[in-house]
Formats: sequence, structure tokens, C-alpha cells
Amino acid sequence: MRRESKTVTVRGVTIGGGSRITVQSMTNADTADRDATLAQIRALERCGCDIVRFTVNSAEAVANIPYFLEHTKLPLVADIHFDYKLAIDAAEAGISKLRINPGNIGGDDRVRAVAKTCARLGVPVRVGVNGGSLAKKIAEKYGAPTAEALAESALESIRLLERFDFDDLVVSVKSSDVRMMIEANRILARECPYPLHLGVTEAGPRRTGLVKGAIGIGALLADGIGDTIRVSLSDDVTEEVEAGKSILRALGLSGGINLISCPTCGRCRTDLIARARSLEQKLAAVKTDRVVNVALMGCAVNGPGEAAGADLGCACGDGDALLFVGGKTVGRIAEDEIEETLLTEVKKWLANQAESK
Repeated sequence: MRRESKTVTVRGVTIGGGSRITVQSMTNADTADRDATLAQIRALERCGCDIVRFTVNSAEAVANIPYFLEHTKLPLVADIHFDYKLAIDAAEAGISKLRINPGNIGGDDRVRAVAKTCARLGVPVRVGVNGGSLAKKIAEKYGAPTAEALAESALESIRLLERFDFDDLVVSVKSSDVRMMIEANRILARECPYPLHLGVTEAGPRRTGLVKGAIGIGALLADGIGDTIRVSLSDDVTEEVEAGKSILRALGLSGGINLISCPTCGRCRTDLIARARSLEQKLAAVKTDRVVNVALMGCAVNGPGEAAGADLGCACGDGDALLFVGGKTVGRIAEDEIEETLLTEVKKWLANQAESK
């Protein structure tokens, strides 16, 4: 069961309140470089990103905000550190949402100025707290980043903004320590009503980063905690989106093709590993809001049962395979027909589902 939270709307995209879980990423080009940053925004839009964040650390970056908004329909988030005036300028320039850490933009007067501007212009704010950017007094209190310190820092920032009559908030607490990130978010889920943005920060390159993100983000989502996610990777920005979508699919929280394939053993008489990789690439081109379970199994031990339990699938033999659709055997096909047959059957299945609506 999903945790209940307030609803925040960012350029038409809803976060929280039981809405679908959105996937975010962040550009890594210099935001002052208009062409390079827009190219990344467009690449993220093409691969299905829901919300894009970028650093705003200069007047030149602020000046590009209207141009970016003109050339994409995606909500755009300005990431602000230290300079509260840039936060105000970004809001005035039309940014869809701000990400700030109130602990590092100065005193209460500066936070109040940002809150008043955002309230006037209808710009939501994400309160973002990382292990490396705790408020000074909280860092001194705990001596080191802990789950409790992260949560307390976020809650203190929330209370400060609420004191200035601002509550159009999303909240995130991130750490490179997966356990700490999980526990800090569990505390926040109990203690505040706002939507939560999940992520393991500085998670590393693609393989290790995906594992850390899947554990941290996945554990919380499985408990119903979390409304929007980012899988931070030292990689091409579009890889973050694919990773986030994969986590959601694995938990049945978004549509798409869920490929079920066995790890193979000595009973397998086909090159299932290569076939699974190829099939995965072909199925990735099929876009759907529905969850479609496709099985590709290697032998007769678990194969027929798993394939029949999926929406459709194959159980391979020696040179051929049994084809299952809707739990029933519909025929036997040659080994070299497996991938194209499954791709065709997926499209048929989706068409039939659409007609039966």
C-alpha cells in the first residue's frame, strides 16, 4: 500500500497523492552552454524521463531557462546551492521547480525571500539534504552523518519553510550509504506529509550504481514509500532513466515489458543467454503503459510452468520451443523463430488488450 502524501504539481506532472511514480534525471553539461544542455534535455525526453534537473550556478544559466522551457514540455528543476539570489532569479525566469538545501543558502531572511517568491509565482520547492551538506549545528550534534541526522535536518528545513507559510514541498534525503538512505527516508515517511524523492547519491558507475539504487530505492518502494526517483549514475544521463524505469517495472509499479528468463543450466540445449539479450533489446522498443510478462525459458524443468504463468512465452527444447499465450500452449516453433514470434505475439497481445477495454 502506498504511503499517503500531499500532492505537488510541477508543470502538469503530479508528484505524490497516489499518482504514478515519476523518474527523474539531471543534466551534466554546463547549464550556461545552451546547446549542450538542451541536447541532454531532449535526449532525456526521448527516453521517457518525467522531470529534468540542472545546475543553476550563474546568471548565464538563469538566462537560458526560458529557452529550455520553450523547447521542451518536461518540467525543469533548478538545482541551487549557496546563492539564494539565483533561486529567486530562476523562479522569476519561469523554472518549474527549485531544489534547495535551506541549510546552505544563508540565514532565515534568505530562506524567507525564496519562499515568498515561490509562493507568489506558484513554484514548488524540493528540500534536498545530503550527507555531505548537513546544517552545521546538526552535524555538530551527531558528529557524523547518520539517518537520524539526515531526517532531522530535512524536518528542520520543512518547519522553517512552513513558518514562512510555504508548504508546496517535495522532500529528499540522500546518502551514498544505502542503509542510511533507507532508514532516513523511513523516518521522514513517518514524520512528514510531503511527497518523497528517492535516490542513493554518488552511487558510482552503471553496474554498481544500479545495484545500490535498486536496493535503496527498491526497498522503500516495496514498502509503499516514495513518489519520484532518480538513480544517480556516473554514466550517460539517459542510463539513469532506463535504470529507474527498470526498478519500477520490477516492482510492478509501471508499465512495460517484464522479461522473465532463466539463468540456464546443463539441461539447456539452446544459446538462451544470447537469445535473451537480443530479445530484451527488441522488446525495449515496445512502449506500453501495461505490464506485460514475457517468459523465455531454457528447458522442461521449470520452463513450461513459468512460460504458461506469464502473459506469453516460450519453453525451449532441442531446436524448437513451445509457445504459450495466456497460459495455454498455442503451438511449437523453430528455435530461430523464437525472438520474432515473441515480439509479434507481444504486439498482438497489446492490441487485443486495447480492444477489450
